[in-house]
Parts: sequence; C-alpha cells; structure tokens
Amino acid sequence: MKKEVKKVVLAYSGGLDTSVILKWLQDEYNAEVVTFTADIGQGEEVEPAREKALALGIKPENIFIEDLREEFVKDYVFPMFRANALYEGEYLLGTSIARPLIAKRQVEIAKLTGADAVSHGATGKGNDQVRFELGYLSKNPDLTVIAPWREWDLNSREKLLSYAAKHGIAIEGHGKKSPYSMDANLLHISYEGGILEDPDAEPEESMWRWTNSPEFAPNKPEYIEIGFEKGDPISINGEKLSPATLLKKLNDLGSTHGIGRADIVENRFVGMKSRGCYETPGGTILLKAHRAIESITLDREEAHLKDELMPRYATLVYNGFWFAPEREMLQAAIDKTQTNVNGTVRLKLYKGNVTVVGRNSPNSLFNAAYCTFEEDEVYNQKDAEGFIKLNALRFIIEGKAKK
Repeated sequence: MKKEVKKVVLAYSGGLDTSVILKWLQDEYNAEVVTFTADIGQGEEVEPAREKALALGIKPENIFIEDLREEFVKDYVFPMFRANALYEGEYLLGTSIARPLIAKRQVEIAKLTGADAVSHGATGKGNDQVRFELGYLSKNPDLTVIAPWREWDLNSREKLLSYAAKHGIAIEGHGKKSPYSMDANLLHISYEGGILEDPDAEPEESMWRWTNSPEFAPNKPEYIEIGFEKGDPISINGEKLSPATLLKKLNDLGSTHGIGRADIVENRFVGMKSRGCYETPGGTILLKAHRAIESITLDREEAHLKDELMPRYATLVYNGFWFAPEREMLQAAIDKTQTNVNGTVRLKLYKGNVTVVGRNSPNSLFNAAYCTFEEDEVYNQKDAEGFIKLNALRFIIEGKAKK
C-alpha cells in the first residue's frame, strides 16, 4: 500500500527514465514534484532539464539546478583519494562517490521546500538504490523514500517509451537505442549492459567516449608535475588550481594519452556479479601521484596500516556508507596521516601508462645517508646481526625443540 505523500524531491536528469518517473509520481501519488538536477561534471548541459520540467507542469520555484562540481571534488573525491581507495583492487569508485552528495542535497532541498518524500531513478538490481537511500535515511529518516523501479511494471525501454508517448513526454532521440547504461561525472564515466553482459566479450573501440586508445595516443611522452598539500593536489606544473579545475585538467591530460581505461567484473552489494567498463583518466594519474608523495612522507608502519584499512574504507564507499560513523572514523585516521603529505611528484604520461619519475617534499623521510651503498658514518652494519637474531629467536627456539 502506497504511503500518502504531498511533495517529493526527485533526482532529475531530464532523460527518459526520470521524465517518466516525474509524470508517474504525479499520477500515482498525486504529489507535487520538486526536481533537482546536479551538475557534477557529467559533461552535458543541465539547463535543458529546466525546460523539460516546466513542460511537465513543474512550478518554476520547484526546479533546482545546481553546480556542485567544486563541492564534489573537494569534499568527496579528494578525501577518498587521501585513502588511495580502490574497490576490489581495481575500481576507482567514480559512481559510488557521487551518490552521497546528490542524496544529501536532495534532503536539504526537501527541508527547504517542505517536501515529505524523496525519489530516485535507480533500479532494484543495482548498488545506486542502496547508496541513495542510505544517504537519505542518514540525513532525515522521517522522509518517505519512493523507488519507482521497485514499484511499477515499466521494466523495459519499450514500456518506458510507450508510457512517454501516451502522456506526451517529449524524449529526444527516442528512436535510437543506446547499447549501454552509462553514468558520468567529473571523476569518471561508466558503461554497463549490452555486449558487456558477456564477460568474455571485448568492448568495441567505439564504446570509449573520453580516452584515446593507447595505440593512437601521442608517440611522445608528456611530463607533468603535481603539487600536494596535506594529501590533496593543489597545482599542476606550478599553477594552483581549484579542485574541480585541477581534476578536469588531469582528465584532459589522461584522455590524450590513453590513460584510465578499466574493464572489471565486480561484486555488487546486492549480491550478483556485474561487468563494467570505466574511464577514469584524471583519477588514475592522481592515485599514482598520491601514492608517490606518500612514499617519502609517511612512516613505514603508518603507511602499512593505512594500506590495511583501505579495502574496508573502499567497501564502505562502494556500498553507500559514506555518512556512516565507521567511514567518518576511518577518514579521521586517514586525514591525520596526511599532515606531512606535502611536496611535488613528477610523472611521465605515455600511451596508457603513468610512470613516476620523481618526488620531492620538505617533509621527506628519505635519508640518503642511511640507505646509500657508498661509505657512510651514520649506520653500523654490525647492528643488523643482533636485529636478525632477535627477530629469529622464536624460530631458533622452535628448531631446538624439534631436535
């Protein structure tokens, strides 16, 4: 039985799915709809969503279109990269990290407009429904959550198009069927569905939208320098840039050189395996650079413990627990390690590869006097004998006992 709602804030892109959802909410719930369209760097114009919402009867004061690119990178992407987060060793979490921000802002708009419900266009099979709704419920558990894909029977593109035609919903290019389900933001673009549902099928070259094929990338390498302050990148080649501008520039550099493609079979939170392809050019460069600057500024045990925590952190982000106390606890520990992660990293970009060629920091723990192969006056090599014997003591005792 449907819960009665008066006003609902919908995460609205203006595409087929969310346009149908908008009309469906009006009809099925007899509710006033507020649309929220976020610009998080998806590379498409967001203003057309305003005209589409107006055409579907949404009041001008109930249409919210906001540029969240700087907040997205500064408060979500960068904290995640301080952790060097990789889900299952490969996925840079591009979709995962965007959902909490959208959910948070939806809840804020609900409070601003007096709405008693929120809605999203995620299906009942994917991770995004979890990410959105954990975000909603962590920020305001009193809101009603409406997930149309778990309620209606419009479970195919053909049914959605038929509903749109019946209700006079204008959908541009509705005669063309895209072979992939795609999601894009300033960190990445993802591809699922179509031939990718066969994990043994190689994606065609025409699928990739951002990056050059490494085979056709420039034949000459490009060298860049990224500056870091407290674990966050702040400059490229000496030029200080805002978070969103910096990530965009890294995306452009990586795309040119064929960097950041990934073809992954991952384990979804809801239970099934899923094959997806991703382009994360700037993020791939940034991860390599961040680990490089950490290599000379973090204490050994600090770095190793951080690496042990990373898979748990990445799983929390992937599963939608961005606002959970355990993620915030891990973030506080990770951020503490970043105090001295300052300096510059030089990288070579060439045909799909990112190679670290230099790193420098005023907080460097690298001391050539100790690690040189030449003669030194600070390290007594004879000390190593006792060090080895003490570490081997349990082996020695066990060996004697076996005799």
